[in-house]
Amino acid sequence: MQEAAFFHQLDELTVQCDLCPLHCRIHDGHDGICRSRKNIGGSLIVTNYGKVCAMHVDPIEKKPLFHYRPGQEILSLGNNGCNLACRFCQNWQISQSPVATRDIPPKDLLALTQARKLDMVAFTYAEPLIWFEYIMDCARILRENGIRVILVSNGMINREPFLALRPWIDAMNIDIKSMDDAFYRNLCNGRLQPVLDTCRLAAETMHLEITNLVITGENDSENRFHELGRFIANELGPDTPLHLSRYFPSYQMTHPPTPINTLHRAAEITRQYLHFVFVGNIHPEESSDSRCPTCGHLLIQRRGYTVGPIDLDNTGRCPQCGFDPGIVLT
Repeated sequence: MQEAAFFHQLDELTVQCDLCPLHCRIHDGHDGICRSRKNIGGSLIVTNYGKVCAMHVDPIEKKPLFHYRPGQEILSLGNNGCNLACRFCQNWQISQSPVATRDIPPKDLLALTQARKLDMVAFTYAEPLIWFEYIMDCARILRENGIRVILVSNGMINREPFLALRPWIDAMNIDIKSMDDAFYRNLCNGRLQPVLDTCRLAAETMHLEITNLVITGENDSENRFHELGRFIANELGPDTPLHLSRYFPSYQMTHPPTPINTLHRAAEITRQYLHFVFVGNIHPEESSDSRCPTCGHLLIQRRGYTVGPIDLDNTGRCPQCGFDPGIVLT
């Protein structure tokens, strides 16, 4: 058993978890909301350490990360659980319900990655931040062996633990579910502000991309898209890629799928502020090429998860006009 990294005692047998903004108060013998830490005799114990419920080799575009080492493959693994309870969760089978897992210690994860001749690992699928202690241990050994570490996350973590984790992470995709705090409270049991704070901290030191799942009748107003575009441009930078993803009915939500024209309107609005906006989870895939915002030159062509050609000069700039799109190639 491993003690959690961030908690404090409220009394002899009650503790408060300090990993995420929910600040669960946990009585002896009980779990926190994320089901990954349990109060045992007045100490908060990590119960998900090294327990993996899904592992696959994916194209990095599937994370989605479009401007970080495009066309490369990445070993992706996920845990069981989440600190949010989104009624529309698209991965609810592993985030909201207990499932079978297998133990993969950090040294074994390194060996599995090397055996596949890969140099990137993504913690993804459910919510990796509740895997904090395991990711910290894995990231150290992976980075020491030249393997990059990526997180795909909801961004719901407190400042102190994120600052401890941040030096070990190379890239993130963070899901901003809405620019409305009431949306987070009513549909996710979460908060908006901590997610925005995590985005700001991540943008300071690593490659960052943002995803917004557009849900019919919930976060699809034009005002929200303007707010999202302005926040990303002003706080994270206008070259930060934004992925607008189509919602489909899932888990506890039965709203109809997002209309395609809503996604196109969202892209039109957010492109007033951002250089790179992509529309995803639609067939056929549209709006997935990366073009130079200055001259329109095709920088990266994508068809689904197939990438190529990539047309950048040896400094990563547009070969036509010299614009630097911030794409990480190597």
